[in-house]
This record gives sequence, C-alpha cells and structure tokens, in this order.
Amino acid sequence: MNVAELSRKLRITSGELLEKLPRLGFDVGKKAIKIDDRLALKIMEAWKQDEKRQREASRIAEIRGTGVKEEGAKEAIILEVKIPPIITVRDFAAALDLPISKVLTSLMKNGVLASMNERIDFDTASIIGEELGYKILADENDQQDSEQEQQQNKLKEILSDKHSGCVERPPVIVVMGHVDHGKTKILDAIRKTDVVSGESGGITQHIGAYQVHRHGRVLTFIDTPGHEAFTAMRSRGARVADVAILVIAADDGVRPQTLEAIKIISDAKLPFVVAINKIDKDEANLEKVKQDLSSINLRPEDWGGDVVCLPVSAKTGQGMDDLLDTVLLVADMEKELLMADCQRLAIGTVIESHIDKGEGPVATMIVQSGTLRVGDCLGTRGALCGKVRSLKDYKGENISEAGPGTPAKILGLKIAPEVGSVLEVPEDSKSLSKDVKQHLHHQNKSFSVLSSNQGDDDKFKNINLIIKADVLGSLEAIIESLAKLETAEIKIKIVSKGLGIISESDVLKAEATGAQIFGFHVKPLPNVADLARDKKAVIKTYEVIYHLIEDIQEQIKDLQIKEAVKKLVGKLEVIKIFRKESHNMIVGGRVIEGYLVPTEIVIIVRGNEAIATGKVTRLECSRQIAEKVAAGQECGLSFEGKAVIELGDILEFYIEEK
Repeated sequence: MNVAELSRKLRITSGELLEKLPRLGFDVGKKAIKIDDRLALKIMEAWKQDEKRQREASRIAEIRGTGVKEEGAKEAIILEVKIPPIITVRDFAAALDLPISKVLTSLMKNGVLASMNERIDFDTASIIGEELGYKILADENDQQDSEQEQQQNKLKEILSDKHSGCVERPPVIVVMGHVDHGKTKILDAIRKTDVVSGESGGITQHIGAYQVHRHGRVLTFIDTPGHEAFTAMRSRGARVADVAILVIAADDGVRPQTLEAIKIISDAKLPFVVAINKIDKDEANLEKVKQDLSSINLRPEDWGGDVVCLPVSAKTGQGMDDLLDTVLLVADMEKELLMADCQRLAIGTVIESHIDKGEGPVATMIVQSGTLRVGDCLGTRGALCGKVRSLKDYKGENISEAGPGTPAKILGLKIAPEVGSVLEVPEDSKSLSKDVKQHLHHQNKSFSVLSSNQGDDDKFKNINLIIKADVLGSLEAIIESLAKLETAEIKIKIVSKGLGIISESDVLKAEATGAQIFGFHVKPLPNVADLARDKKAVIKTYEVIYHLIEDIQEQIKDLQIKEAVKKLVGKLEVIKIFRKESHNMIVGGRVIEGYLVPTEIVIIVRGNEAIATGKVTRLECSRQIAEKVAAGQECGLSFEGKAVIELGDILEFYIEEK
C-alpha cells in the first residue's frame, strides 16, 4: 500500500504519518513510499487505539481540571484595529468588540482610572489593546468629533474675549454628589419648592436648571442626577458651570460617585464648596466626612486646608443662607470669568433635550454669551436646528429674550439637539446646512457603542432592544448603563432608539428583529398596544431606570450558559476483585477520602497515572444497596467500563454540578 493512500485513509498528510509512526513503534523510514499491506493494517489499528487513548486522556484531564495541549495547536491570531489619535473608552471597547467592563478593568490594572465617556490617547489605547490581544494602528484620517472640538474651541475663544462692553452675568452653579445624599433637597430648600416629589423614586433623572435671587443678585443652579447611570450628564453639568457645590451626606461620608464628582470638578478646574448635608440626623459625623476628604488630599479649612466645608440640613433649612453667601463669595473670586458680552449673537450649551408630544423638539440651553431672542435661528455643527418660536424661563413662563448665564427652554426646533452640544445664532442663517439628517448622523454616532458589534453574531447571544425615552439625557444614560451589563458571550444590541411615544413602526421593527420595546417615561397609544398584541411584540414601560436595568440583568442571567463543573467527592482504594467481565467489574474497597455515590464519572488511578474512566451504577454496604458511603467504610460496587481495575488501584468519584 502506498504511504499516500494510507495517509488519506487516516485523514492526515504523508509527512505527518511518517513523523508519527516511530512513536507508535513502526520504523518504516522517513522517506518510505510503500508499506506492506499487513503492516498497514497493524498501523491503522494502532492509530485507532492511539486516538482512543488521546480522547480518554483529554476527558480525564478535563474532569480533573488539568490541561492537555493539543498537537499542532495554532497560535492565537492577533487582530489589527485602527483607531483615531484620541478615542473615548466606550468607543475603544466597541472597536475591539469587547465588553466595556473588560476594557475598564485592563485600564485600572495599568493605573488609569477612567469612566466610559472619558477619552484616552493613542499610546494608552495601544498598551491596553496589546494586553487584550490586539494590534492597535493609528487611523490618521479619522475625523471623529472634529466638528464638536471646533465648537468647543470656538466657545472658549468667545468666552475668553473680555472687552470693555462686557457686563457681569449670573454665576452658574452645579450641584454634584453621590446618589441620595440630598442634592435636590438642598435646591428645594434654596428655592422653597418640592422638585423631589415629582421625580420617580425620588431620584433626579433629568438635568434641571433653576434661578434664585440672593442679595439682589441672580444665581443659576444646575441640578445633576447622582445615580451612576448619569455619569455623562454630570460631566456636561460641570462643563457649563462656574462654581460647584459638592454634597456629602454627614451620615454616609465620601462614596464612589462622590469621588467621581470630585474628578469631574478637578478636570473642569472648577472652584467648589463642600456642603455636608443631613447634619440633623443622629448618625451624622462631620469629623468622619472631613477625615474622608483629607484622605483624598482635600483638607478642610478648619483643618488647615483650603476646602470650604459647610454643615447644612436641607430638611430643616439650617446653614442654607451661609451656603448661598459662600457660593457668591467664591463666584466673586472668579469675577473676571463672569463677564460676558450680552450684545453679540447668542451661543450656549444644551443641557437637556427631548421631543414633547405637544411642543415637538425642545431643548434647554444655558446661554453663555450674547442674548438669545425669539425669532433667532440656531445651528450646531454647521447644521440648522431651527428657529426660536418661543422661549420659556425655569418657571415655564414665556420670555422674549435670555441673556448670559440664563437657562432657557427653546421651542420651535426641527430636531432635538444632542445634550452637551453647542448651539449658536449664526451671522448668516443661509450659510447653515438644511440637511437635518447630517446632524442626526452625528447624534447617533455618539450612541453607537452597543449597535456597532461588527463581529460574527453567531458567537454571541443577543438581547435585541428598541428603546424609546422622553428626553435625550435619559436615553443616553440607559444606553450607557446597558453597556456595562454586556458579557463576553451576551451582547445587548440596540436595534433602534429614539425620543417620544412608542409608535406602530417600533412594533413592526420589533416583529422583524425579534426585539423587545422598552419605553422610559413614555407609553404606547391604545392602537399601538393592540398591534403589539397581534404581532406578539413585547412592550415594557418603566418610570425608574433601576427597574429597567434590573430587568435586563435578569434576562442576562437566564441566557448565561451554566458551566458544568466536575467535582471530586471521594476516593476508594480497591482491596478485592469479585468479578471481571469485558465491560463490567464488581470490586470491593475502602473509602479513603470524602464519600461515594453512584455516578457517571469515575477515574481509575494506578500509581500517579490516570489510566481509564467509567461509571459506578450500584453501591452496596453490608449487603444492602447504599446511596452514599462515607469515609472509613468498606463497600462493594458495580463498575461499568473497560475492565482494567487491579488490586491497589484508586477510584476517584466525581459528580457534575452546574
């Protein structure tokens, strides 16, 4: 028989066959062309037995938790990924097609504490990518976020231009801190209103901007949500502010989101005041809060540092006057920055955006320079957003204009602009692009993390979602929270997202893609709910973001593959052979470790070598059938498998657990 013919029968190459034959005990030479037919039959039988041994060895290794290196194992393929010089952590994770949590963990290992919205440079991304098994290449042609950068730079330029015509504007104060530390309650005490009761679960889920008067002066406050889902919203709150109030509960101290808020304040180079809230509580401990602050290099004034700490109680109103006076004092120290030109064309930052059923696209904007008037055209990134049909102040009352430092609700826009984007009144509105889709492309781009899985979907289990929310900030917060829940095996795929009520097109899209429809603060119309029932589309609505996240967490748990783990429960030493057949034996022995139960997985160990596997279908102790035999007892057992057990062998009993 030709060597080539034999290798074909064994499904390997001739070279591999000739190389492996000496190991099986056949010396035919490395240049042999023909093999005797009788020898070829022996080789085929030996080959079959060797494959059987390898399979058995692999199974034993898997059961015992030891690795068996496969012959000819291929090296892992290193994938090349192109990224721009600067990239956000979440976009980097999307480019690598990895869960954000894995990238964040790798960053932390390398001493980089970053949130998913923070940007990292190419060098950092390259190191992290290499550690995760990717080769990172620079994509110099990528113009991502270049227009947004230009907008921010233009805004900085305008704000830094202080000429003789500038006047003092109201300071913008951002209130930040950990969830449930009382940020909104402090604003309630200041404004003598009850905002908290209007929020689901008592948690602020949108950015709100309000104004208060103190000593004849106006102060603009931005209330940012404290729950971790709203990281990006807090970052934007800090971007437009002049002074920050960091709220820390006296009975809780510095918490994770407190540290995150401190980092945002520090990065924005904002002067800040610490309000130690809830001092009316019995558990309040001011000294512990100050100690916590000192441990992160923020030394309170009364401890010899420069951080102003004020004890307050939002519940009783204690310390509120001192807090406002101190904020005004801190703002006055930055008086030069509070000068703005109210005569120029308006420019400012969007802090909230949504589509209202009655009013259409609506945006809340802090005017940072110039005066915004009814009738002005507004644009962003070179695209026309629309004309100001109506302006409302923080109380919902109509106003004709809004000057620097003033929050204004804008009606009449064609689109809901992206939260954090810069809106401006152009010198020539005709120069703006009328292509609204161009702007929406940018808006969707910033949300592309979960819907950009370019890998083979067959490798993953997907949870398909259509998400509708009332405001853009909430929509973004939901998507960011869902990004954290992804695992290596389970991907959350955003089929569609948008603002406003759940429509018929959403239901039809859900039917086509097998997606669930999640509505946050929005509900379907009755006819849409009927259509969903007909199409068997799932619609779920939520008022609190926690509930939505918990629902997805449960779904992920249900989808996760339960790993089968082999657990060693006992060992038996063979002291007697009662009966021996080709595939069955009855033996006796002593339990030397753990306990024995009838099981499908038993390994025969002779000396230090595991030689075979089988199963035990029956145990007997004192001539009685036993379900369990404890250590120290003697028993008989019925073993099914190749009859190779000898006196002195050790039988290892394993059970399989999920």
